[in-house]
Amino acid sequence: MKTTRQDHGDSPALPGRRHLLKTGMALAAASVFPLAVAQANTDKAPVGGNAYTLEDRRRLGSLEVSSIGLGVQNMSRTYQTTIPTRSEMHNIIRTAYDRGVTFFDAAEAYGPHEVERILGEGVQSFRDKVVIASKFGWNIDLETGERLPGLNSRPEHIKLAVEGMLKRLRTDRIDLLYQHRVDPQVPIEDVAGAVRELMAQGKVLHWGLSEMGTNTLRRAHAELPVTAVQNEYSMLWRGPEEKVIPLCQELGIGFVPWSPLGVGFLTGAIDAKTRFGEGDFRKTESRFAPENLPHNLALVDLLKSWAKRKETSPGQISLAWLLAQKPWIVPIPGTTQMAHMLENIGAAAVRFTSAELDELNKAVAATEIQGTRLPDFVQVFSDVEAPLKK
Repeated sequence: MKTTRQDHGDSPALPGRRHLLKTGMALAAASVFPLAVAQANTDKAPVGGNAYTLEDRRRLGSLEVSSIGLGVQNMSRTYQTTIPTRSEMHNIIRTAYDRGVTFFDAAEAYGPHEVERILGEGVQSFRDKVVIASKFGWNIDLETGERLPGLNSRPEHIKLAVEGMLKRLRTDRIDLLYQHRVDPQVPIEDVAGAVRELMAQGKVLHWGLSEMGTNTLRRAHAELPVTAVQNEYSMLWRGPEEKVIPLCQELGIGFVPWSPLGVGFLTGAIDAKTRFGEGDFRKTESRFAPENLPHNLALVDLLKSWAKRKETSPGQISLAWLLAQKPWIVPIPGTTQMAHMLENIGAAAVRFTSAELDELNKAVAATEIQGTRLPDFVQVFSDVEAPLKK
């Protein structure tokens, strides 16, 4: 890897962020577009990953994907504000495919735009054998990629945004298109109408929502059947268990957890002495604050004990736990490290008996997490209900 200049205002993943600082949205942008790498850098060798090929398949609605996907969000910038080597990112993408991964997750906001280009280059030789997901909804300049304040899900903007995605991804269709966050100015029925037109043109095959309010999900699904919901979900953040996952089960919608490894926390790579540098959004999350971190490490201790018991790694235990919750849950851990990608897909080989899963679920439920996952002014972008159509 090569290190960028220490100017965190205009890092490659967050162009225009200096502008956001002027509008008071810099920290919101940093956390709303979390750099969801699977694991922090560590010299630990992958456990059960080097020789593993992912054969399991799952369904998100009617869409078949590998049981574990690959989030490519960090492939233009990591936590440490470094730029990964582009050729190595291509290598990780292609190796993931060779090892059975068929589900790749991107967004126009990642980079912005640059991550879609990296993914399009990486999958070009096997494009028709994989599922590509991307997302629209942030107010991003269609030409320059500059991140502007707020959200934009106006129907005409959605259509133009998808045209840009198709070019950057070097493809003729988006297999799964999400609304990244609900636009409080646009009825979800209008959003669904724009996506329906794109489907009629063959440019979009399936659609989904991310971090939406539950009433909006019901309305969206009634207007145009939703294939998948993408929300943060892990042992560290179990909020979707209250309303979103039960609603997905009721409606037959698949669920895709982002940050399934708790932004590196659940791999055991963070300890009580860890402090996050400027530019690392985890510094703004109170669950990782010095006063909360020692308490929350009880969850990591639990994972380490189960890893020893199952002869695997804490990260693999946490991913296997997600897979065991529902047969239509498909985590998308992201990484810029080959060893970590191999370890992540190896989680599919970890199995729990019914008794073990019950024991682990009870232990996780009994482990209290102190602090919140996002600052209040960032959380405001989640659980939003779209306005009613007049």
